[in-house]
Amino acid sequence: MAQISGTTDTYRVGTGGGLREDLEDKIWDLFADENFVSSNLDRVGANAAAHEWEQDTLIAATNVPQLEGNDASFSTITAPIRRQNFCQIWKKQFLVSGTLEAVAKAGRAKEAARQIVKQMRELRNDMEYTIVRNYASTAGGAASARALASMESWIATNETKATTSAGSSTAGYSGGTVAAPTDGSTTGAATEGALKTALGLAWAQGGRVRWILCNTSQKAAIDAFPGQATRFVDVTKGQQASIVGSANVYVSSYGVHQVVLHRHQRGLTISCIDPDYWALAFLRQPFMEQLAKTGDGTKYHLVAEGTLVSRNEAASSKVTACA
Repeated sequence: MAQISGTTDTYRVGTGGGLREDLEDKIWDLFADENFVSSNLDRVGANAAAHEWEQDTLIAATNVPQLEGNDASFSTITAPIRRQNFCQIWKKQFLVSGTLEAVAKAGRAKEAARQIVKQMRELRNDMEYTIVRNYASTAGGAASARALASMESWIATNETKATTSAGSSTAGYSGGTVAAPTDGSTTGAATEGALKTALGLAWAQGGRVRWILCNTSQKAAIDAFPGQATRFVDVTKGQQASIVGSANVYVSSYGVHQVVLHRHQRGLTISCIDPDYWALAFLRQPFMEQLAKTGDGTKYHLVAEGTLVSRNEAASSKVTACA
């Protein structure tokens, strides 16, 4: 049906004239941020750009019967091993013009206040991403920034591959730095057997894995493990039944493990973490600072400087080359 000629319409700039906008006074933020690991690790202080710590292990158990009255023989004392990771700088910076702060705005009174909250979340999200991924460490230089080594790069002692034909490898710590893992070109399905092997390797070294970090595809693989085939949920009278299609806790012979769906975990790797053997060392805790004014606007930056401490990577493990 056609509109009658001469009708005053409102769906476009027309004869209605002077129509006010209808804009909600709310900004519906959708933040895909993640800070599970950085929020739950120990915090320690750092006093230099290269943060160091020491680690030690027991020698393998033996059975050496001793003669009656035998004099003691002394073993050479083994010194603790020193490890280091470099403090990395994370930064966010923004400028709010004088005009933007002066005009009426929807969803916020002050743009600077909104950006401080938003970009601090982005800064923490960047930190979390760096911590769990596969980055190498570097001391930096005049033209390159210092960088920390990530969790996945540190875990070299206990690596289980999803397929025997995988060409992936992890060099780990050597000569003061940690190299990034090599992924290889062959992948396979992550199986319950591979995960159990990884958990067992960490346990044999003295670790107690409490977190299993995985992305969506590997979480789906864990949910499909045969041990989850039968799913029962108690339902009280009058309530609807629930179908349980996921596992948030995995119980193995080596303990109870929290399965953490992590936005930044790589799909190629499932990380099995003993959080007691990891920490964050901050040279500078996250902070916001207003910079010198040089024009018709206000400048801000948010900064953090710190590193990941791998107290002993052998307490954790990983499944690599996952499809």
